[in-house]
Amino acid sequence: MRIVGLYSSKGGEKAVNSKYQHLMREVRQAVAAVDAKQHRTKSSKEKTMPGRMLYSPRSLNDAFKGEFSKRGWKTVRVKCDYPTEYYVDEYDPKPANKGAFREMDFIKEKLGVEVQFGKYAFMVYNVSAKMTIFHKLGHIDTGIEIVPVKEFAEQMSTGVSYFEQFIWDLKERGVADIDIPVLIIGING
Repeated sequence: MRIVGLYSSKGGEKAVNSKYQHLMREVRQAVAAVDAKQHRTKSSKEKTMPGRMLYSPRSLNDAFKGEFSKRGWKTVRVKCDYPTEYYVDEYDPKPANKGAFREMDFIKEKLGVEVQFGKYAFMVYNVSAKMTIFHKLGHIDTGIEIVPVKEFAEQMSTGVSYFEQFIWDLKERGVADIDIPVLIIGING
């Protein structure tokens, strides 16, 4: 695969290049090592493209996991203890946090990486919520979000979001005080 787009949110590119240049080389190597052609394995059942062979997000995610793992990146999972003190009127629910967790795809040193081939909401959640949570918990100080560009996303199931849409929204949203530096990487097969 190829990196074809870069967008810096809250100084993400500068932070990656100044603190994690050696890890950025590993990110580039991992992306380049994934052969997209091997993951065009999903036969569409959608009305708009029946039988068309599409890229499988699950298969692509597995390939990225393999490549990052080879380079010593670790998945980090944190247990969620959901609060119960906010219920009202003597509501007594079953425990809501049994087995609940949040997970970051890959962390090495204090650089977090998420690879996202899903719906738009997941991209926004990763950058605007998950990365700030993992920062607050002391796991990361900088993030990288790897997403498909539009041309690549159009060769997946409908609803997969893409780099260009995500960047527009981040620019229009602006930067919040709690945001951390994140480099958004657009990839193509």
